[in-house]
Amino acid sequence: MDANSSIFPWFARAVRCGLVLAGLFAGTGAIAGTTAPLTVLGLRCEELSDPRGIDTVRPRLSWKLESNERGQMQTAYQVQVASSADGLLEGKADLWDSGKVESGDTAEIYYGGAPLVSRQQCYWRARVWDKDGRMFESAPAFWEMGLLQPSDWQARWIGRTTDDKVAGAPLLRRSFALDGNIKQARVYVCGLGYFELYLNGKRVGDHVLDPGFTRYDRRDLYLTYDVTPLLRRGDNTVGAILGNGWFNELHRTAWDNDQSPWRAAPKLLCQLEIEFKDGRREVVDSDESWKTSDSPIVYNTIYCGEIYDARREQKGWSAPGFNDSKWDGVLLVQPPGGVISAQMMPPIRVEQTFKAAGISEPKPGVYVFDFGQSLSGNARLSVRGPAGTEVTMTYAERLSKDGRVDQSGIAQHLKRFDAKQRFQADTYILKGAGKENWCSRFSYDGFRYVEVEGFPGKPDKNSVTAVFFHSDVPVMGNFACSNPLLNQIAAAARRSYLGNLQGIPTDCPHREKNGWTGDAHLASELGMYNFFPSAVYNKWIQDLADEQRPDGRLPGIVPTSGWGYQWGNGPAWDSALVLIPYYQYLYYGETEPFRRHYETLKRYVDYLTSRAENGIVNIGLNDWAPYKTQTGAAITDTGYYYVDTKVVALAAGLLGKDGDKQHYEDLAMGIKTAFNKRFYHSATGDYDNGSQTALSCALYQGLVDPENRRRVSDNLVAAVEKANWHVDTGILGAKYLLNALTENGRADVAYRVAAQKDMPSWGWWIGQGATTLWEQWNGDDSRFHVMFGDIDAWFYRALAGINPDPASPGFKHFFITPQVAGDLTWAKAEYNSARGRIVSEWKLEKGRFCLKIVVPANTTATVSLPVCDPSQIKEGGKAASESDGLTLQKTEGGRSVFLARSGAYFFTGPMGAH
Repeated sequence: MDANSSIFPWFARAVRCGLVLAGLFAGTGAIAGTTAPLTVLGLRCEELSDPRGIDTVRPRLSWKLESNERGQMQTAYQVQVASSADGLLEGKADLWDSGKVESGDTAEIYYGGAPLVSRQQCYWRARVWDKDGRMFESAPAFWEMGLLQPSDWQARWIGRTTDDKVAGAPLLRRSFALDGNIKQARVYVCGLGYFELYLNGKRVGDHVLDPGFTRYDRRDLYLTYDVTPLLRRGDNTVGAILGNGWFNELHRTAWDNDQSPWRAAPKLLCQLEIEFKDGRREVVDSDESWKTSDSPIVYNTIYCGEIYDARREQKGWSAPGFNDSKWDGVLLVQPPGGVISAQMMPPIRVEQTFKAAGISEPKPGVYVFDFGQSLSGNARLSVRGPAGTEVTMTYAERLSKDGRVDQSGIAQHLKRFDAKQRFQADTYILKGAGKENWCSRFSYDGFRYVEVEGFPGKPDKNSVTAVFFHSDVPVMGNFACSNPLLNQIAAAARRSYLGNLQGIPTDCPHREKNGWTGDAHLASELGMYNFFPSAVYNKWIQDLADEQRPDGRLPGIVPTSGWGYQWGNGPAWDSALVLIPYYQYLYYGETEPFRRHYETLKRYVDYLTSRAENGIVNIGLNDWAPYKTQTGAAITDTGYYYVDTKVVALAAGLLGKDGDKQHYEDLAMGIKTAFNKRFYHSATGDYDNGSQTALSCALYQGLVDPENRRRVSDNLVAAVEKANWHVDTGILGAKYLLNALTENGRADVAYRVAAQKDMPSWGWWIGQGATTLWEQWNGDDSRFHVMFGDIDAWFYRALAGINPDPASPGFKHFFITPQVAGDLTWAKAEYNSARGRIVSEWKLEKGRFCLKIVVPANTTATVSLPVCDPSQIKEGGKAASESDGLTLQKTEGGRSVFLARSGAYFFTGPMGAH
């Protein structure tokens, strides 16, 4: 097994995206695969590639640079935007020409041209000038505006019924005729809770579970599709299927979803706009002329699955020529009440479909399919049998002792209200017409095992296959090292992250599917190293803003039906509102989240101030899911209060709000003073109860006075030693611990904790067969949570050594500080940063430390090597002091530190003690 085999299917996606480390280096100055002196690539608009249907009237543009020359940099840029592709190629930038701008900026370039209007098509490119004044040009990119004004919507909300207790998924259709040659066509559509749209019998798009979950009475998302190829002259038909989703939860849950203030029967808003080559326009919209019928989906809920009766299928219902004379007329229904906004994030898509690793039969006629890994999605059934045969598929992440699926741990919050209620189960009723293939449309599950009952005959591995889907965020990173256990932990963390990214960041894809705010921010850096979830976070931070109460309070889950304002929240969770925009600033150089939500962030910190007593906050959950040692909420709450205040001060400074900046800086200093007065014990050097969480919280959050850091760090090491070199924290401390140890010179201890194989440890989970991260150190409760996942970000930061620089965000400047720890003999990572591709790959070879790095064009990196004497370091076969692009900065702590300009480098030197 090679080092990367354990991260399948994630690694397969990385291969498809070109993130394979082999063959990166050709010589000492060139980057393999890059032939041009400077290449402009990776163009994005609003953090999306060629988005269609955005509603930001001043969108942000960005690009990346790649070069085969050392020291390459952008000295100027020019952005050209045209209303047609031909116009752009001809140099007719009729919408905007920035002119030549003397700047090295490649991100967050705000469109500054003619006012953009609804439906506007924008073709753009970036030109850049390098250090020698040569100009290079990108390939064209594209974006298209959506419907910007409420008056743009002619369509009306329609539905089959207003009875929110109806469990089925209605069909809706309308036939229409077109006379003329079609130039282009767009459809703007929102179907609540979920929808599938069809034109002339063909599915529109390849998304799953659209639109994204929001606070529906405050915001509803619509999709824009180019449907030009699906229309034709003559008769046409548009059709839709509507699912309940989060919009209409039928059953009582612990989070009061059935009592949501927005709850109503499914409804549709659809506007199809056709432009003809002769200049005419025609609109086919949702109105009272549509027809409706029941569908074969007789039951569907987000938690409990679907029941599909294939005998009720109506062949050709969404195609021209279908006889709908027996269908009912639709009802004009009330709008959901929210602002109609464009869905500006990657959709949920199917990533992979795969067969079971094995099939067992724990009871005659009951078959259990084991897919070898936990995943989010559903199962696809392939079956032959008599009409009326019912096949039920029940999903779970673990098995009972009798070999059947065990749902006890994940169904508890639903079945406690009704013990007979089904949970995570799909039923298919055969029509008896040869081979039948089916999977559910409007629910998803977290599972490894699928139990099948009622299957006619004996199934094989082709009878039930697993469908893995999640928000389709681009792959941005890859990590591997010489310790196979760490590679398996990394794979489990990434799989947990993807499985919990379903248009919102969730805690688990089976039991809850809730947007727990604490889980989200704890895992966000894991997400940002491995993927590019920024647009998903932009949407979700807006969800938090939509949920914030006038006094600044937030709920523990977002979106919410109203549950979570009194329990499940507090700074350790709510700080997602502040921290995720900060991480977007740190990793991507984005300031727009601060601009858009500054008043929301400020209101939240002011709310905490209103709840503080003598600078201390104690209003939320504590260090959730600890192994043994409990840590009170006051120390972690106050730590987040301090950090949140610092971030608001930073945002104020970036936005030119100097008075606010000073106010929040002063407030932060007061919090720090209060924190140390309350929690620091000068006699012992401990904080609070001396737990791993308390000590690492103070260090990680920057609350320890400089003169005390060594003493507190030593106490943290002693606390880890007391736990036999194991983690003894909950989810908050698990993020603080490894980072605090590493930042204070004890990466060796952090590695020892990370590499443990017995309980409690990440490695113990892997040893028990885990393929995703678990909720509890002892294996109780869920086995598909992401809240302990920051360890994978630590792999990038510490073992590969790739770290952003808060003083130069977005990796304009960054640090490469690999830690050689424990039994590691090599580690490597590639990270496609906001500025371009970064590589750090090291190995130990015959007592020498060897490091290959790539620093993207237009950036610099501070590189720290564990070699005591810089004169012994060679780069590309010659003394590092003679290497073009390198400057020795300092030697300290047995390390030699260089400043490297952009380019590829290969260092070797005698390994010092580590």
